[in-house]
Amino acid sequence: MTGTPFSVTTVTTGAGAVVTVAGELDVATAPRFRAGVAALALARGQVLVVDLGGVTFCDSSGISALIAARNVAEAAGADIALAAVPARLSRTFGLIGLADFFPTYPSAEDALRD
Repeated sequence: MTGTPFSVTTVTTGAGAVVTVAGELDVATAPRFRAGVAALALARGQVLVVDLGGVTFCDSSGISALIAARNVAEAAGADIALAAVPARLSRTFGLIGLADFFPTYPSAEDALRD
């Protein structure tokens, strides 16, 4: 939709992993995001932070991929947090009943501190 190239980058910290997503998280790109999250080596007590600050569009496939990421974190005994959620996506979460499903933070740094 916007022409912003899709990218997924991961930084591993002692507290867990920060996955930064940019561009459109949709039916065409959600499989790349899912594969990246599935490849993470999360440990019990860590946190998976998904930084959505660069997301320009997210469809139902993207939302499904975020739910799948939550499932991956839970299976590892880790927590999940979303950071820098765009207002339009936050509104969508509220409309579909997911507002309380993901803890959200203004930034990845804030999520790692909590």
